[in-house]
Amino acid sequence: MVVSVKQLEKRYGPHRALGGVSLDVEPATLFGLLGQNGAGKTTLIKILLGLVVPTAGEAALLGQPVGTFSARREVGYLPEDHRLPEYHTSTSLLDLYGALQGIPRRQRRRRAAELLDLLGLAGREKLRIRGYSKGMKQRLGLAQALLHSPRVLFLDEPTDGVDPVGRKEIRDLLLEERRRGVTVFINSHLLGEVEQLCDRVAILRKGELMVTGTVADLTRQKASWLVAFDRGVPVSFRFPGATIETVEGGSRLRVSLAPIEGPGAEGAEAIDTFLAAASAAGLRLRHLERERATLEDLYLAIASGGETP
Repeated sequence: MVVSVKQLEKRYGPHRALGGVSLDVEPATLFGLLGQNGAGKTTLIKILLGLVVPTAGEAALLGQPVGTFSARREVGYLPEDHRLPEYHTSTSLLDLYGALQGIPRRQRRRRAAELLDLLGLAGREKLRIRGYSKGMKQRLGLAQALLHSPRVLFLDEPTDGVDPVGRKEIRDLLLEERRRGVTVFINSHLLGEVEQLCDRVAILRKGELMVTGTVADLTRQKASWLVAFDRGVPVSFRFPGATIETVEGGSRLRVSLAPIEGPGAEGAEAIDTFLAAASAAGLRLRHLERERATLEDLYLAIASGGETP
């Protein structure tokens, strides 16, 4: 395991930041860590980085206790509210950081040029960082985190302030890093982006791990369908066990169906029977799409303390 956490606790006086969190993350995984402000995300990351000492429990990074030098040198980190020395240019900044990391001069300059190109900063090497936009600073911070080719990346809001084109470039870069075997930890409030990018997700609430799993498992299918016919559904049309409502400005219907009872019955059979009844009533199908729960649905349910959808 790249990350192994067992019954991890952290208290600051009477305040409990983490309460018995257990978590494993395998190599080459894009892992999304979600939760409201104060849920314990940053505390967990700082423990894994060796910056905060846990009150109880165990935490290992790359098979070694957190905080060891050999483990930390394999980590790239982009904090949410990072500050870069603004009198530097991007080239001089990366050259400085590369020297501090012990990367040979020729190698670090070649790597810096490669990352600046990948992150859309090529051609701006002579511009001082004080002239950078927030999105450009975010890209440069990511370049700094990737400079020494780490095995593990911890990224806190990596696309904050970045335009849509830049977000796509960063997503592509992170997917390429995963293909190279890098494990990427992402903290983000952009739930749609996490759902699109990550393999696995964990959600914290008040220091406790509420759910963890693959995005596919957590965004399971609902028992409702978006349906469109070539003409509206006549008032006289009825189907036992179906709740029908108009959505998307009247262009589609949301059809919620009770599951069919009986041996071998599956959710799909209910919609098949519904469509057969609609066809018999003279309705011609134009669109059919099964609805899925989203990470936002799950996140909001957990944040509110209610039932998960």
